[in-house]
Amino acid sequence: MLSWFSIFPKSPWLSIYAWIIFCLLPFFFIFRSSSFLEITIGISILLLYFVSYRFSHRSHNGLVYMWVSFEMIINVAMTLLFGYVYLSLFTAFFIGNIRNTVGFYIMYGLHIAFTIGAIVAGFFVEIDLFLPQIHFIIISVIGTVLLPFNLYNWNRREKLEGQLESAKERISELSIYEERQRIARDLHDTLGQKLSMIGLKSDLAARLVEKDPQAAVMELKDIRQTASIALKEVRELVADMRTVKLHDELVRIQQILDAAEMELTIVGDPNFDKVPTIVENVLSMCLKEAVNNIVKHSDGSKVEITFAQNKNELQIIIADNGVGLSAKKEKSEGNGLNGMRERLEFVNGNLQITEQNGTVLNITVPVVITHQKGSDQHD
Repeated sequence: MLSWFSIFPKSPWLSIYAWIIFCLLPFFFIFRSSSFLEITIGISILLLYFVSYRFSHRSHNGLVYMWVSFEMIINVAMTLLFGYVYLSLFTAFFIGNIRNTVGFYIMYGLHIAFTIGAIVAGFFVEIDLFLPQIHFIIISVIGTVLLPFNLYNWNRREKLEGQLESAKERISELSIYEERQRIARDLHDTLGQKLSMIGLKSDLAARLVEKDPQAAVMELKDIRQTASIALKEVRELVADMRTVKLHDELVRIQQILDAAEMELTIVGDPNFDKVPTIVENVLSMCLKEAVNNIVKHSDGSKVEITFAQNKNELQIIIADNGVGLSAKKEKSEGNGLNGMRERLEFVNGNLQITEQNGTVLNITVPVVITHQKGSDQHD
């Protein structure tokens, strides 16, 4: 949740700077009056505005509209008494963050009407107070008209993007769940009957060892044959499982980077030799996660992905020209990098992160592991 004084969400210090400027500026107009009573009234009204602005940020439902209405009245009073129209910009900013569509348009229309009405009335009441600052007043009116609408659309777009991201994650979870269910059904259908048969024949063979050794040997041969058939069916099932190929993942990565207006350079051949399914799946998932992190956090314009293979290891290097991890205020070691490390540890892989005019991720997997796992699949 944003702080009440937040004007620029990604720059709290700039927000504080804006508040200081617009808090000091009223005193130029207030102390310009010679009357002590007017000075007291002006400062009191200004303090009331800040109190109401804070309460409007902390309130919910109907109380929000009450406090915003109170801010509008203060804006009108400051405009007519001191020619100070600039508090309307803060009210406009808050109105732009109202999520309810009907409430937004009602408060938006009222705020524009009150602000412009007060300015027009001020020109009739004391033109000498308004005429010297006419150019600032015009800018304030433009900001009052455009700022809420732009903020409202920006918030709606951000909300829709969040909902879309949540929907994608949900679909991904459901796809994984459905895939697991399918694998479970296939394994049950493939192995359930045969394992039950092996268990029954094992019990029978144990009873026949002393009574009829020849029959026991026959049962053991049947057990061996049944186990061989079950192993063959499991291999066929694993072979039919969906594999995420590196070159297929690169197509999706290219689409992501094109959408982010980032340039992709590929060095080397992504088609590694004799890579088992599980290793290629892990490498593909790590590659996708790395690119997603670059798009979200790097603020860069170029990405280079290098594929290399030697007799000892497989290697993927992902480099960007962004700001680097040390320049980010948030914690760099997020769930994404930790997830990549956990996946790589499953296949005895390794992830190293360095900074060289950006961020460089070096992913390595020992070849000995891939050969061993690959030979296990073909035994």
